[in-house]
Amino acid sequence: MLTIHVAEATPGSAVLADGARIAAVGPYEELTAAHPQARVRRWPGILTPGLLNPYGPELLEQAYHPDPREADRLGTAPLTGERAQALFRADASLRGASARRGVQRMLAHGTVAVAGELRSRAALDAVRRAGLAVGGRPPVLPGPPSFSPVPLVLLPALVAGGPARFAVFDVPDRAELVRRGASTCVATVLGGRLVYRRT
Repeated sequence: MLTIHVAEATPGSAVLADGARIAAVGPYEELTAAHPQARVRRWPGILTPGLLNPYGPELLEQAYHPDPREADRLGTAPLTGERAQALFRADASLRGASARRGVQRMLAHGTVAVAGELRSRAALDAVRRAGLAVGGRPPVLPGPPSFSPVPLVLLPALVAGGPARFAVFDVPDRAELVRRGASTCVATVLGGRLVYRRT
């Protein structure tokens, strides 16, 4: 099914997705005129190629992402260090669910690719099942692990024939995205599927 994704602040770079691939990138008016049968998804803000998060191992293997039902006991923020490792030692099955919740948090921050050598089956499976790409890790990491790392690492420009993998942020331009961070994400698409949408 053909789907046109267009963001209010970037109508000149709308995306026509045909399943898992990008069929075209261009002005919204041209894409809708050429493909009037396509479904249209309208978003606030800007449509981008999405983000690479270089902290894959730190966020998906070394941190524990509490289940919402554990919020009263563990809170909602990721647990790190000895506290996370103690939970994993006490119950190894926690790794899989934690990695899946970590991936969901990445998707909610416009992450479409992760970097860093993932070693655990749980993290590898979570990344594969979500459809996240795996990219190269920068030689120097700029700061502490975060779902909105500084600086943000945008992937290369979207092109026809490439994978339908991108994210939309509710900001007027890239400068504001850098200033406000990845928590402004409103939608993430992987393999042509809408895998995250802010409600």
